[in-house]
Amino acid sequence: MAGTVTLSKILHLRENEKQAAQKSYQTAVEVFESTATQLYHLLRKKEEAERSYEACLEETATIHRIQEQAVYMENLTRQVVAMQEDVQAARAEMERKQKQLHDAHTEVKKFEKIISHRHEETMERLKKYEETAMNEISIQQYISRKPGE
Repeated sequence: MAGTVTLSKILHLRENEKQAAQKSYQTAVEVFESTATQLYHLLRKKEEAERSYEACLEETATIHRIQEQAVYMENLTRQVVAMQEDVQAARAEMERKQKQLHDAHTEVKKFEKIISHRHEETMERLKKYEETAMNEISIQQYISRKPGE
């Protein structure tokens, strides 16, 4: 039974690690979602700028206005590329945290199973001991009654 107590303490530590991994994963998910949302808004802004640029080309606009639009679109394109890298990094971090959470969950389950198995073994030993004790008592009662018949 002492081994079960030790395993229970280890299980408690593993559960704490799992909770920490869960919080870390949740934070990584939030960072990823935030970064992806920023990318989405940036892409929409770029799309609007492209429409505006196309409209400038179709109407009579000054060269200066067209150049401003082109420079603005180039800046947006650079921002999109940088934001895509940020999204990829956030996704990789989120996946790494998910793996850590999965590993922590597996460890908790492993110790739960070991404790359960040890508990079942202890119960079986106790049952066998009780059966042996009952058999011994029955034999003693039988022997004590037999000569007196």
